[in-house]
Amino acid sequence: MTEQAGPASGRTIRSVKIAFNIIDVLQERDDIGVTELASELGHSKSTIHSHLRTLEEREILVREGDSYRLSLRILDMATHVREQVGNHDVIQDEVESLAEETGEIAQFGIEEHGRISYLCKATGDRAVETASRIGTQQPIHSTSLGKTILAFLPAERREEIVESTELTRMTPKTITTREELYEELEVTAERGYGIDDEENIEGLRCVSAPVKNGEKVLGAISVSGPSSRFTNDRFHDVLSDYVRRAANVIELNTKFS
Repeated sequence: MTEQAGPASGRTIRSVKIAFNIIDVLQERDDIGVTELASELGHSKSTIHSHLRTLEEREILVREGDSYRLSLRILDMATHVREQVGNHDVIQDEVESLAEETGEIAQFGIEEHGRISYLCKATGDRAVETASRIGTQQPIHSTSLGKTILAFLPAERREEIVESTELTRMTPKTITTREELYEELEVTAERGYGIDDEENIEGLRCVSAPVKNGEKVLGAISVSGPSSRFTNDRFHDVLSDYVRRAANVIELNTKFS
């Protein structure tokens, strides 16, 4: 399992872990019964049944016959989380504009638990679809969003994340040593934007710019596409300008909101 940055390890509650493991499985499987859940999670049927009853009572799950699924209450939670991010509407508008202008995939991400969480995503008319979707996470060291945010975080937080993250090789081009990553972050900070040169997905390049409010890094905005279209000239001279302009619009609206 990939080690992630976060609170220091300490006492945890087994029953809470089981409950969230159930939710994770239901998110992937749509609906599933007690026997299958017990087998997949390695717990007794009675243990799983008790957790399912509790989650159903709290209206997190819905029982349909002998199976369970996540309830629509999850959507209400997701909406609340989204609205906690300041100027979400402005961010969404800029992500959509960026996708329309470039014809590619545009995304906005924030750092959570030492990884990148996607807040917004839009798809242009020439875009090559990727597996990322709103609410999912990606490694921070192999994505342009992640490296961009890291480059502009306070040094203490940046070091905390880098030193506690396993630099897993995602492609042959992924940075896998901390020394190399720190060098990349220094370059990113100097030029004002970050890149992913087929480091997370082979054949896909990405460029992103930080979105800040004063010294605070709110997140980063990016545009991604196939390396065949993301030539070096377009990558560094054209698309880097697009993402920096989009970031500037979000920053101005945040500053004066």
